[in-house]
Amino acid sequence: MGDPAGIGPEIIAKAWSARAPHMLPAFFAVGDPRAVTQVWDGPVVPISDPHEATGAFDQGLPVIAAADAGEVVPGAPDIDGARCALQSLELAAGLARSGAASAVVTGPVSKKQLYDIGFTYPGQTEFVAERCGVAHENAVMMLAGPTLRVVPITTHIPLQTVASTISIELIVAKARATARGLQRNFGILKPRLAFAGFNPHAGEGGAIGSEEIDFLMPAIEQLQAEGIDAVGPFAADTMFHPRARALYDVALCLYHDQALIPIKTLHFDEGVNMTLGLPIVRTSPDHGTAFGIAGRNEAEPGAMIAAIRMAAQAAAVRRSSACQ
Repeated sequence: MGDPAGIGPEIIAKAWSARAPHMLPAFFAVGDPRAVTQVWDGPVVPISDPHEATGAFDQGLPVIAAADAGEVVPGAPDIDGARCALQSLELAAGLARSGAASAVVTGPVSKKQLYDIGFTYPGQTEFVAERCGVAHENAVMMLAGPTLRVVPITTHIPLQTVASTISIELIVAKARATARGLQRNFGILKPRLAFAGFNPHAGEGGAIGSEEIDFLMPAIEQLQAEGIDAVGPFAADTMFHPRARALYDVALCLYHDQALIPIKTLHFDEGVNMTLGLPIVRTSPDHGTAFGIAGRNEAEPGAMIAAIRMAAQAAAVRRSSACQ
């Protein structure tokens, strides 16, 4: 459910309500059931085992009670809610790792609240990767919408530290995981990777910075030598219009906002965060907790619906590939 005081419980419930028109597969929520009943008057079906979800799905929203969130007040996050969010994430990831669930869809969390209880990861992506035994550099956060996929090579770090963080090795590791992830989760046999430049105009041949020459171009050449369809670097301000987007399957960007501004501009209500490079399928709606509207019945469930649908499709592609 994510943070129980955020909009996660509401958009999960609304996704269940919209299950028929959107043809969603059976899913269940993990967290404190009271977080749902606080913001929704629809039916909730307590379950104790994931296998009960399919039979209960038409009766109501199935929920596995993972933790006690204390007194849940929509829009008022607290320490108990953060502990509940973390324990729910731990359980959900474990269920996916064990095969009891075919995928995990994570609701939005408050990083500040998690940091206050000792959470040491930049975000849920890195936490799930560690629980799956995957090194952080081999786990990739990809944001996807109907017409665009983007990967930020660095994520939640200050902008002033990006230049000192990027390296040929980091770029190559993220690109490899991206290419493999598009194959495993989307069935794209030969993914096309396009790289955005770090500097304005992709550095103008070194006149406006050397990161393209020092890091991006050697990394792209190495990827090409490995048989990966990698091109660039391109000026980032020319990469996201419709004609440009038709030429690649994913855009790899050097820092957080360079990737997330275009995806959220184009697909704010239907953007999905998918972690590539994991042995499990993990998606998330590409938005935050929206504490300011929590409990007001104003939350738009489109991104959660898209995240559930994408998780199910990726799980199906993986099953199909395993059977071939």
